[in-house]
Amino acid sequence: MTANTLGKRTGRKAAAEKTEPARFGTLDGMIGFHLRLAQNASFKAFKRHTGEAKLRPGWFAMLSLIHENPGITPMALSRASGRDKSTLTPVLRDLQRLKLIARETVASDKRSYTLSLTPLGETKFATLAEHAAAHDRELDEIVGDRKDELIRLLKRIHSVLD
Repeated sequence: MTANTLGKRTGRKAAAEKTEPARFGTLDGMIGFHLRLAQNASFKAFKRHTGEAKLRPGWFAMLSLIHENPGITPMALSRASGRDKSTLTPVLRDLQRLKLIARETVASDKRSYTLSLTPLGETKFATLAEHAAAHDRELDEIVGDRKDELIRLLKRIHSVLD
């Protein structure tokens, strides 16, 4: 491929990216699609708040649930967070590797363990909680006085479909 051909391909690609946005078709009227877009936008905005490029979606929620429920089991954490084991395990592995959570074996069942925040995890949770509060204030501005209604509807979707 010549430099000229490469330039033409790159030029066409750039022109295509500058054209009109993608058409959504039936997706435009689908709640699930818009929930996902809103969730992604919220995660990106929260990450910007924290200034932590390596922050993963869900870390704050996991730290928050463990903070509120010291000694919680992974099974109970899975139920509370709505995550299945296949997505929860890597998150817990990351949080443990970062020394934010500790695992403790249950004396009566050596196969089971509980989770708690380490002192470093408590510090990280407190910092992320401040950012989460600021982020939630931004979301409050977007939804205005309809926040309670939005949360009620989201809870209803979860309770009916889960």
